[in-house]
This record gives sequence, structure tokens and C-alpha cells, in this order.
Amino acid sequence: MDNIYIHHDHQVLRDQVARFIATEVEPHAEAWEREGKVPREVLRKMGAAGLFGLMYEPEYGGAGVDALTNLVFAEALSQSTYAGFIITVLVHTDMASPHLHHAGNAQQKDRWMPGVIRGETITAVAITEPGAGSDVAGIKTTARLENGPRGAEWVINGSKLFITNGVHADLYFVAARTGAGKRDMSIIAVEKGTPGFTVGRQLDKTGWLCSDTAELHFDNVRVPASNLLGEEGKGFYAVMKNFQTERIALGAMAVGHCTRALELTREYVMQRQAFGASLWQQPAIRQRIAMLDAKTRAARSFMYDCAWRVTQGQDIVQEVSMLKALTGELVNEVVQTCQQFHGGNGYMRGVPIERLWRDARILAIGGGATEVMLEEVAKRY
Repeated sequence: MDNIYIHHDHQVLRDQVARFIATEVEPHAEAWEREGKVPREVLRKMGAAGLFGLMYEPEYGGAGVDALTNLVFAEALSQSTYAGFIITVLVHTDMASPHLHHAGNAQQKDRWMPGVIRGETITAVAITEPGAGSDVAGIKTTARLENGPRGAEWVINGSKLFITNGVHADLYFVAARTGAGKRDMSIIAVEKGTPGFTVGRQLDKTGWLCSDTAELHFDNVRVPASNLLGEEGKGFYAVMKNFQTERIALGAMAVGHCTRALELTREYVMQRQAFGASLWQQPAIRQRIAMLDAKTRAARSFMYDCAWRVTQGQDIVQEVSMLKALTGELVNEVVQTCQQFHGGNGYMRGVPIERLWRDARILAIGGGATEVMLEEVAKRY
């Protein structure tokens, strides 16, 4: 196989994902970009194919695989040139539903996990707010425990912003302040249709066009006390823990985009004629592509090492923060250079490299901006 971490089962998974992308995504996703969403039937097909429960317990329909196998899935998925589709899936599998996997009790998992794995219950995680993004401790949304006619209930008030899957999700894991301390917050599950919970609007983004992104409002939203995931007041630490899974997935997305952009660009410059020869014959172009390929391969090796170390139970917050910062910047360097080598064609809507260029920008911002990631690295020296 292509590196020391990959074995036969990983290649089988890669091939399965590649076939799904080729038949179910690429021929149809341009329409999804115009509609601003990934059709629910496509997500159900992914669930039926066993791709939504890779890390989760077999008793709920999952496969129980490790972080390395999950990385193989995320990287294979990111060979698609439609990042809105990719992030719709990865938020569900690697950013939202892991809260249920890590902190949910048996009753909560019995209730929600089978639907999550089958793709019938799509999830979102609601952390970011108008005044709190990478600064998770700055959230203002509150939840207080009250006795109501149906017993103990959480009453949630506040708003969230930039929530991926926010329009069309069925189950939301909401970070809310439940005490006076700076990090005293909890994660509470809220189902769509709960009175007082509304989607404010679908946001109009530069990229990720077939990914629905929303602002959410909570106006005295009441949910049972049993919807609390994990311990009260420990939500900050749950978010920090899950950031490791999320940031490796985003690293995989960035590396996948780099790989695909370089493939497309090599093909283009080898056939594009200018000044009596192909662009590939220009040393400045082929040498630049070679260097970007070298950087991509180095980042990919680092990414796989991080995932392997997760399987060994190592504390690698510093390394994962490095990975997120490195790949978020690298994908923008690679895709912008590849777009440049496409010339005017690279600026045309509908051309894959133009879409990758638009979609790549957010990877240096979302899931932890580069500057925040580098601070996480620096304070651990």
C-alpha cells in the first residue's frame, strides 16, 4: 500500500468511497450547489452503505473502527471536488455525533444512535455564536434547570451562528452556559421542532455552497433534563476533546483537496499548449507543482502519524493543532497556485479548480483559525 499505516481493509474502504462519489455525488452535485443543500436521500444511502457509523459501537449498527480507519474515510471523501458535500458529511460523522458517542448514556444512544448511523437523523453541533468562535469559553447561550409540568427541564436561551447542517439537521448538540464559571458549560441535545427553537436564516457563503449553514435561536426552549450529555458543567472539556477528531478530519479534507487540485493541474498543464509547447514544458510551472506535491505528501504523512498516535492513546493536542494550522494554510497555497496555472479557465464557475479555490479558503478559519492553532502549539512548549 502507499504508506506504512494503510492495510487492505483501508484500501477497500477507499475504493467504496470513491465509487460512491463517482456515482452518487459528482454527476449531481452542481444542482445541489444551486439548491444550497445535499439531498437527504443521498445521506441515507451513505448510512445504508455503512459509512456513517465507522467509529461507533456495533450494537447500534456501527463498525467500531479506530481513528486511523476513520481518517482513511475522511481523506477518501475529500477527493470529491464538492466540499459542501464533504463538510455536510464530516460534521455529521466527525464533529457533531461524536458528542453522543463519547458522552451519551445508554438510554440516549438507544434513542438516537441507530438513526444517526443510518443517516436518518442528521446531526449538527451548535457552539459558535456572534461573539464567540474559536474562543469557546466566551459563549453567552444559557441553560438553567427548572421543575416544570413534565418534570425537570433545561430552559435554553441564546443564539448560535455559522452552524453547519443548521437548516436541515434533526438533532443538535448545543453548548450552553450552566454556571457562573468561565468554562462552566454543558452539552444538551435539542431536537428539531422543539418549541422556541428556530432556524433564523440560511447563510449565504462564498464557498461550500451545497452545505447549509444557519443561525439558530433559542427562546425559552425546554428539553428534558435527561437530554444533558455527560456531566453538567463539563461541556467545555467535551468540546476540547472532540476538537481533536474534528481537526484531524479538517486536515484530511485539506490534504484531499491538495491532492485532487494537483492531479487536475498536472493533467491540465500537460495538455494545455502555449508558445509552441505544453505548459508542463515550462520549468517554473513543473518545478512549482513538484514542490507543492512534496509539501502535500509531507503534510499527509504527518496527518497519518497523528491519527496513529490517537489510536495509541497519546495526548497530541499540540501536534493536532500544528496539523490544523499547517494544512489550512497549505491547501490555500496549493489551490491558489493550481488555479493560477489554469489561467482564465480557472476563474470560470463550474470548473473544478475554481470551486476548490472558493471552498478551500474556510479551512484556514473554521474549526480553529490558524492563529488560534499556533497559540495552542506555542503555549505547550
